[in-house]
Amino acid sequence: MQAIRLARPRTSLSTSPLVRSLATTAAPGAHVASSSTATKAQSVIPLSNVEAQWATMNAEDKALVHQQIDALQKKDWKELSIDERKASYYVAFGPHGPRTPTNKPGDNLKIALATIGLSAIAGAVFLGFRALGPAPPRTITKEWEEAANERGKELKLNPITGIASEGYTGKGFVSHK
Repeated sequence: MQAIRLARPRTSLSTSPLVRSLATTAAPGAHVASSSTATKAQSVIPLSNVEAQWATMNAEDKALVHQQIDALQKKDWKELSIDERKASYYVAFGPHGPRTPTNKPGDNLKIALATIGLSAIAGAVFLGFRALGPAPPRTITKEWEEAANERGKELKLNPITGIASEGYTGKGFVSHK
């Protein structure tokens, strides 16, 4: 272990690139001053029609507009012009980013027509299978159910409350109209 430590070249902490980069990021005074002068040097974007310009702005311009609006919002709200109020509201709550509408105008009609069309296709498929299927069994007919009532009376099924009881007025096994 001692041999590995001796074999490595020793570098001074002040000449190490990692330490130098940490030192530059740890001293924000010079970096902030240069970035604030660069921001002031950039042109001020007019807030009169931010809604129309927002889609075509790049990320730097959007960040600059955010900074302008943050500075404006520190003032009294009554002192702001109508355009500045509109721009502030649009940037905070406008239909951009995660609040972009998922459906475009006219999509609701397309969705409704597609739903109706697919329902019609499903109905046609159901009727097609039903038409190709076998006839219903003979035990589902009304005559069969009436015969089942008569047989139930002969066998005295459910003599307390059912078909075989005295004064029974129900339909019994008949379910057809």
